Amino acid sequence: MQEAFLHSVWKYKKLDTSQLKTTRGESLQILNTGFHNETESGPDFFKAEIVIDGQHWVGNLEIHILSSDWYAHKHEVDSAYDNVILHVVWEEDVSIFRKDESVIPCLELKHYISTEQVSAYEALLSNTSKQWINCETHFKDVDTFKLNNWLERLYIERLEDKNELILNLLKVSHNSWDEVGFKLMAKAFGLNVNGEAFLQMSNAADFKVFQKCFQHPLQLEALCFGLGGLLNSDSEDVYFKQLQDEYGFLAQKFQLPKKVKSQVKYFRLRPDNFPTIRLSQFADVYHKKPNLFSELIQCKTKQELSDSLEAKVSSYWKTHYTFGKESKSKTKALSQSFKDLLIINTILPLKFAYAKYKGQTDFETSIYPIITALKPEQNSITKGFDSLKTNVVASALESQAFIQLKTKYCDLNRCLKCQIGLELIHS
Repeated sequence: MQEAFLHSVWKYKKLDTSQLKTTRGESLQILNTGFHNETESGPDFFKAEIVIDGQHWVGNLEIHILSSDWYAHKHEVDSAYDNVILHVVWEEDVSIFRKDESVIPCLELKHYISTEQVSAYEALLSNTSKQWINCETHFKDVDTFKLNNWLERLYIERLEDKNELILNLLKVSHNSWDEVGFKLMAKAFGLNVNGEAFLQMSNAADFKVFQKCFQHPLQLEALCFGLGGLLNSDSEDVYFKQLQDEYGFLAQKFQLPKKVKSQVKYFRLRPDNFPTIRLSQFADVYHKKPNLFSELIQCKTKQELSDSLEAKVSSYWKTHYTFGKESKSKTKALSQSFKDLLIINTILPLKFAYAKYKGQTDFETSIYPIITALKPEQNSITKGFDSLKTNVVASALESQAFIQLKTKYCDLNRCLKCQIGLELIHS
């Protein structure tokens, strides 16, 4: 038994409330369960409203497995608990007294929760035979309407999580949204393998240095390659030497490091995702769209966003993947699937964060048509949920929501915080 289970029972009133009585035989009526306090300190619910033997009470409420936990947690010496009007427990093993020696009324939940609820809770949280997630056997039975509502909330929750990271980045980026956008796009172009290395590259020089190079494609590519540590070796390749010379000039002009230790990786990457290719494309995006952030914020549709991301590699990289090794000529423009990844994982979270920062209230409705128009991502998480319930991952909204669900709830056994878990336990 976990306190979290009792919290969910109280919060959603999933108990037989027809003839509630305290452990001293007083009649009890619940008018309002109160506001759930999910912080580390203070009573579990604030401003609950109850009626005990005809007396109306408004105050706080504490929940424990055993009533003696009150003393185990030293609540009797904590003034934060002086206004507790009801002690809700699974079992009362001792009476609890206030400082004035009056008894705190106690509700023993074991008499008012069905055995089916307890069994469902225990089966879900102690599913030792699970292959993937606790509710995998019953996931297909979850009401579709309730599931879709939960997925929308999970997507917004994921945006909120990213919003916090973006605002932290804003603080260290001179409160410049253009700079934040530049850094986030750099990280996105590096994908999972080189994202951090590309982010380090974008942080290695003042953003104003990059801006001064936006109009000069060779300088911009040299700056990105130099700060990314791709120009450290010796090579007889003509273009390599050209970039190296250009970066040397920029390093002297802007007092940049002459050599940067390379953090980029090539291992297990498809050639089109090589850091050389992605950096060249990244430089081309900002050469063509020096005011990219402002343009992205103005975009209203998936197509407008996609059109803003038109980019390809510089001439040299059409016939190369690495320096000095020629390959068959290929334009190497950004693919639609890569643009979609940028929109899903970087641009929409950026638009969300900016809208919230500006106090705009329609950001959800402006983002919703775009995210639902995008195809879902294909990964182990989305494939896993699709195997449990056919066609459950219909768009990028669902794929993002399921990533949030799996990583923030399923993997952490937070079934009692999940609407699916609550539905399966309390239905």
